[in-house]
Amino acid sequence: MDEDDVGTVDVPEATVARLPQYLRALSVLADAGLRTVSSDALAEAVGVGSAKLRKDLSHLGSYGTRGVGYDVTELHRRIADHLGQTTPWNVVIVGIGNLGHALAGYAGFASRGFRVVGLFDDGAGVVGEVVNGLRVRPLADLPLAVRPGEPTIGVLAVPAEHAQAVCDRLVSAGVTSVLNFAPTVLRVPADVDVRKVDLASELQILAFHAQRRAVRTNTPAIVPAAAGAPVSERIGEVV
Repeated sequence: MDEDDVGTVDVPEATVARLPQYLRALSVLADAGLRTVSSDALAEAVGVGSAKLRKDLSHLGSYGTRGVGYDVTELHRRIADHLGQTTPWNVVIVGIGNLGHALAGYAGFASRGFRVVGLFDDGAGVVGEVVNGLRVRPLADLPLAVRPGEPTIGVLAVPAEHAQAVCDRLVSAGVTSVLNFAPTVLRVPADVDVRKVDLASELQILAFHAQRRAVRTNTPAIVPAAAGAPVSERIGEVV
């Protein structure tokens, strides 16, 4: 498979969701000096079945070598190509509350080719603040951070009631990829991709499985904390 084919290959969404895990495991193996890895060893490092891993990688045209396994460097390059990691990506973060501060200071972005180029908020007490070397600017300056010809991802860390309006401004500025942390569904044009990160839903899913385990093992179920507890009162302030 040529690199020109990367953008034309139809890879299932479930496979795409696992590619970053494979890439992270391969980075660790490369740092350890390993040149090849078997499908069983790579699958174990990621926590998936080896058959699923082989099927995932077959979508990328990578089948390994019988008795040898996968070339770590080549497989890392191939997955990185599919994930767009060989091209620098600009990131703008809108909403510099608790979550926005944490995202702005996350060192993992740079190591994966994502460069935070702008922080935005309309809060009077936030605009002008310097976070991780970047000054928070008003939303009116958003178009200045989206540079023609440079791929940009917009990150929404705003309350749900403001998410759609802010998303509209990102799209108007030319952003076609949005990562949404707000607990709401966004309406966007067909050529705009949105990924939603719903922290509360993930916690509910974990609670569901915990309750199921409790029933199977006849252990006491987890009792939720009182609604008026101080910590729960602050959950809504995360974004």
